[in-house]
This record gives sequence, structure tokens and C-alpha cells, in this order.
Amino acid sequence: MHLSRSSLISVIIEAAGGTIMNAEIIKNELVEQKKSKFKGNIYHTTQVLFAYNSNKIEGSRLTEEQTEMIFETRSVIAKEGEQIRADDMIEALNHFRLFDFMLDHYEEPLTKELILKMHKILKRGTSDEYDPRYNVGGFKVLPNIIGIVNVIKTSAPEKVEKDLDSLLKIYENQEKKTIDELIDFHVRFERIHPLSDGNGRVGRILLFKECLRNEIVPFVVLDQDKAFYLRGLREYDRDPIYLKDTCLNEQDIYYSLCEKLLDYYIITEYKDELEI
Repeated sequence: MHLSRSSLISVIIEAAGGTIMNAEIIKNELVEQKKSKFKGNIYHTTQVLFAYNSNKIEGSRLTEEQTEMIFETRSVIAKEGEQIRADDMIEALNHFRLFDFMLDHYEEPLTKELILKMHKILKRGTSDEYDPRYNVGGFKVLPNIIGIVNVIKTSAPEKVEKDLDSLLKIYENQEKKTIDELIDFHVRFERIHPLSDGNGRVGRILLFKECLRNEIVPFVVLDQDKAFYLRGLREYDRDPIYLKDTCLNEQDIYYSLCEKLLDYYIITEYKDELEI
């Protein structure tokens, strides 16, 4: 006899301690599913979703379908007349590797060494790696800014390490970290802008990592919400609610996605084991 769908859900809910989804379950599924090669699970979907949106926010021309193809086949098919930039494809591949690295190290405290390692993974093999102005795997050597019209000033190159040391010390000394502390860290990190390029992508992967580390439901900032996200960063000192609302909205979206994927994944993976 097979368990009915409703009975199966009840079994899973009971096994999960009364809830079908929480931050710990998402974290555990991401880590465990990374070891498998199944398509369509939380890990697979998050890899594509994260790489596509985080790179798109920074100007990548790849579509979500092309990003998924790169993840699955390490190749991409261009549309007729379309030119695909080599760096876009390389950075998509690198973002997949960066996400894996993050999952392997999510329990570790934030350090300068970890941040620089992430930067090196993201930019490895790109045109930036061969240009000394970008100092891939190191801190910026030239000044940079955030934005074009509404410019946000960042730390001068000679002040980066001191400012980052101070930020990391304050953050790591906080005993209890809620999403408010994580968002505040993200804003301060972006304002330091310690890297020549890739600050946004490294910053967002750090935000995801710290959610996992602190048992907070993680989230992906979607390109469709780029304007709200950038406004939140810009207006944070005046009113932090803009950025917090954006992050909470993205958190709700990702939570709902994981809930649906976990339901499907568990039913397809454990159906035979629950036959009686």
C-alpha cells in the first residue's frame, strides 16, 4: 500500500519537528543536495537563480535560460545575431563555484581572507584578472564609487583594510545577529567597496552565507527589484526600512520557492522508501 499525498506530507512534517520549512531545513537541503546531481531541487534552482540575478544586476547580458544551460552543460547557445561576452559566461561559471565555496564555509566567521578568496573565485579567468588595475584577489588599488547619478562615496584604497577590520570586528562581536544586523553589515560593506569590481556580488553571497550561519531564511536579490535594492542602499541612513522591506520581500519569495521545491523533492525522492 502507498501512503497518500496528505499522509506523506504528515510524515515529513512530523519528521521535521512540526514544520515543513524553516531556515535550518533550507540550509541542510542546500548542503546535502550539493552532493547530488538531481535537477530541479533547491540547490540546483538556487545556483541558477542566484548567478543569473546577481550577475544581471551588475550588467551581465545572459538570460536565465542561458545561465541554466551553463550550469547544466558548461556551454551556451546564442540566439541568432547575439554576441555573448566571454566574461559573462566565465563569471556565471565562477558564481556557481563561489556558491559552492560559500556552502563549504558558511559556518566560518567573516574575515578579510575569506572575502579576498571569494573575490578571486568570482573573477578568476576574466579579463580583469590580467589587468593589474583590478588586483583580483586583493583589495582595490584605485578609488571607486557606487552609482553614476546619485553617487555614493566609498573608502579610499589606503583606508580599506582599516575600515574593513573595524566593520568585521564590530559585526563578529555581536552575540545575536538578526536580519537587521546582516542588512546593516551589507550596507557598510558596500560603502567600503573594498574590491576593484565584484563588490555587489561578493556582498550578496556574504549576506546569503550569514543567513545560513545564523539560522535565518536566506534570500536572493532579484534583478527585477534592482531599483528598490539600490534605493535601499542609497537611502539607508535616512530610512533603513526601504532596504529591509526589499530584503524581507525577497526572503518571502525564496521561502515560498523552497517550500514548493522541497515538497516536490521529498515526494519524488522518498516515495519508494515510504511504501508499505
